[in-house]
Amino acid sequence: QVQLVESGGGLVQPGGSLRLHCAFSGGIFSYYHTGWYRQAPGKQRELVARITVGGSTNYADSVKGRFTISRDNAKNTVDLQMNSLKPEDTAVYYCNAVRVATVTQYWGQGIQVTVSS
Repeated sequence: QVQLVESGGGLVQPGGSLRLHCAFSGGIFSYYHTGWYRQAPGKQRELVARITVGGSTNYADSVKGRFTISRDNAKNTVDLQMNSLKPEDTAVYYCNAVRVATVTQYWGQGIQVTVSS
């Protein structure tokens, strides 16, 4: 069974940076597209960034130029570097993996990111 474990969240001041880390296990990592989503209180979960097995990326308009997603196929990890953080980036962030062949989705447990002075 695929498991995704997030780390690296926390409290940061506006303009600061955080790096989220997701460790993948229980499957063949190269079979899965991966990404990060977030959900703020009272809002729906939304895509933040996604990276395919081939390395193609796409980002939500709200984070373009500030966030960078990357994956390490040797270490089975997906990272999200977040710079120039804003209070509106405050949310629970979820790591996501989608098996290419079956479109089966897996989610991490979520990690809190709070941007506040």
